[in-house]
Amino acid sequence: MSLPANPSPEGPIWQFEPNPRIEQPACSPDDLAQRLRAHAAGLGLVGLGFAAVEPFAQAEQAFRAWIDAGYQGTMDYMVSDGARSDPSRLAAKSTTMVVAGIATVPPANKGPSLSLLGQVAAYAKGADYHGILRQKLSALGQLAADHSGHCVNGRACVDTAPFLEREAARRSGLGFIGKSNMLIVPGIGSQVLLGVLLVDIAISPDVPREQRCGRCTACLTACPTQAFVRPWLLDARRCIAYLTIEYKGWIAHELRPLIGTRIFGCDVCQDVCPFNHGKAEPNSNNTHDVPIRSETTHLSQWLRLSSSGYRRLTAGTAIRRASRWQLLRNAAVAAGNSADETLIAPLTALLLESTYAIVRGHAAWALGRYRNPNAVRALTEALEHEVNAQVVSEIESALE
Repeated sequence: MSLPANPSPEGPIWQFEPNPRIEQPACSPDDLAQRLRAHAAGLGLVGLGFAAVEPFAQAEQAFRAWIDAGYQGTMDYMVSDGARSDPSRLAAKSTTMVVAGIATVPPANKGPSLSLLGQVAAYAKGADYHGILRQKLSALGQLAADHSGHCVNGRACVDTAPFLEREAARRSGLGFIGKSNMLIVPGIGSQVLLGVLLVDIAISPDVPREQRCGRCTACLTACPTQAFVRPWLLDARRCIAYLTIEYKGWIAHELRPLIGTRIFGCDVCQDVCPFNHGKAEPNSNNTHDVPIRSETTHLSQWLRLSSSGYRRLTAGTAIRRASRWQLLRNAAVAAGNSADETLIAPLTALLLESTYAIVRGHAAWALGRYRNPNAVRALTEALEHEVNAQVVSEIESALE
């Protein structure tokens, strides 16, 4: 179903007109909830829940404390004016949050050893979930109008609005928030992507689920960079997902070896979660399909990523969130951790030819990990011509 083309002048509000062919509209908010839920599987959803539009007072308090501690790093967009704590500020007349979830693409196990691949988070291996979820939320909005017999106005939130989607999902009974801060949907696990539609029609709310992590701390102890301060508290500045996607600066030396061969994101805390094991794989209709080529992209290809290659590789995917130079920076770190000497040549090319100082600097660090005559020769040559002080420092450190 196509997205509505008539947004409200004051904001991105969708308008849904009821289909008159529905002869018997829902007789109550509970009836409407049941009718929408009956369509969930057909829409490719692994979960659907409803909650009243109310302030997120407790969640906002925790979020504020997280911001005040500086754990958001350079993600300045996180510092909002309070809209995150009150969904009604995003859609003034909304009364119900419709929360939908789709499953990520199951992790692939094909291709060469992981040490030679640039690893990509599972959610980014399919088509960009933003557009897919917006389409599904649009379909839900139309269904709400059809089965209620009333015009419905709604606003979609898929990662781009100042909105706490996981808190909305918790309130809607879709799942509970685990110690890793990931929403865990019983029977599916944490590999679920969320979208919320704020609508101005009453739909019976669901009951929040009980927290079920118990004494398990697998996600906390498995984190390669030990980014968890304690359960439910993440220091994003140490998180590999943040470092490889959100962070635009020079990655700290102490963290580089811990990133491994990850190019975009990290799944470790989800990989070890017991709720992600022993479950049935989602039906193909319930995943955002079109797996991308990066799933089996060798590190040498990442290191040689041209402008046109970047456009082809990231087209229609969430990987486009990271710029080409960020991916090259990440690839250099991954190559330095791979110990594969066939990567010395492309690393040398980056060191000597890249127009990005940050890429040259990380390539220098990677070459310094090899202790190979060819790597030393490349570093020595680069030192003679490099003019950027920070890159010079990286080269000198790599030669020590």
